[in-house]
Amino acid sequence: MTSGGISQVGPPFRADHVGSLLRPPVLRDARRRRESGEIGAEQLRAVEDDAIRDVIKMQKAAGLSSATDGEFRRASWHMDFIYALGGVSKSDERLHVKFHNLAGDLEFSPPGLQVDGKVRLDEPIFAEHFKFLQSHVDPGVTPKLTIPSPSMVYYRGGRAAVSETVYPDLEEFYTDLSAAYKAQIAAMAGLGCRYLQLDDTSLAYLNDPAQRELVARMGGDPDRQHLRNIATLNAALEGRPEGLAVTTHLCRGNFRSSWVASGSYEFVAEALFGDLAVDGFFLEFDDERSGGFEPLRFVPKDKKVVLGLVTTKRPELEDPDVLVRRIEEASQYVDVDQLCLSPQCGFSSTEEGNDLTPDDQLRKLELIVATADRVWGGK
Repeated sequence: MTSGGISQVGPPFRADHVGSLLRPPVLRDARRRRESGEIGAEQLRAVEDDAIRDVIKMQKAAGLSSATDGEFRRASWHMDFIYALGGVSKSDERLHVKFHNLAGDLEFSPPGLQVDGKVRLDEPIFAEHFKFLQSHVDPGVTPKLTIPSPSMVYYRGGRAAVSETVYPDLEEFYTDLSAAYKAQIAAMAGLGCRYLQLDDTSLAYLNDPAQRELVARMGGDPDRQHLRNIATLNAALEGRPEGLAVTTHLCRGNFRSSWVASGSYEFVAEALFGDLAVDGFFLEFDDERSGGFEPLRFVPKDKKVVLGLVTTKRPELEDPDVLVRRIEEASQYVDVDQLCLSPQCGFSSTEEGNDLTPDDQLRKLELIVATADRVWGGK
């Protein structure tokens, strides 16, 4: 394989990662103490600040060109953001999501949400988080902000979670949701954000027939929900600020080394790759649950694909020769110059984290950097 077609000045980078990182024990302990009232918000913030400074250094030491704050100030990759939207509140009901792993099943039961007012952006969400990250990365390292895609607001409750009094016409809900996100994107760009990632499990889940049945039970159209989600996101991205690279990350669930859905990208691929107005796609490809690379034939020449070949669900380190072969296989469907490499998901989508150690995490990130350098020569 040879490379050199796409400049690596901007993101996504040849070696990249999804966003969330394992929380250190001192941070998890501080969050528990904050919840019990033993410490105040300022004390928790100080622990978070120290942990984030350390994890920024870790990413630099691994050789990465981008850095996140590990999502260390959140309990969840998506709900902290969604609850901060105007018009959205935490529900008394709890969600019941069944996750799977090689040992069996486990249930995740977070609070649900309800849309009980007009959806809006009252103030930029995670603005202070980003400013702290931005102020602590070294020159040459691009700070990346990760937020959930607007798709997740509907996907976490369906029509029943959206007040019919507030939104008798669901299209008005989607219009307001896109507008809120458009304002968020503009605000973050105004703060100097040049790398934004919108995490969207729905577009991967919908490849699974069982998940399409769930959408039908929630009052949606299982055959067209992915088209609705793509349209909502495109409306949010319309007229986005120049110089802002936007990617999306798709996975099939990530909680304590477990997953929810399975299935090739084929069901959504043509619309997803052809129509979604992002610069790159972080795609889960760490095992057979994701299917083969054939759906990548729909990727346009001006998009990048970040192959999530390194699993965050198990500590075993992948064989670099196997990674190179898999990149070669993917290049049969999309030019190698459009490809990058990353883990298949975050290491800690919720504060509990996956079943790896910080050393396992570092070794996997270093492997990604070394493999990318081997394939693309550091370009």
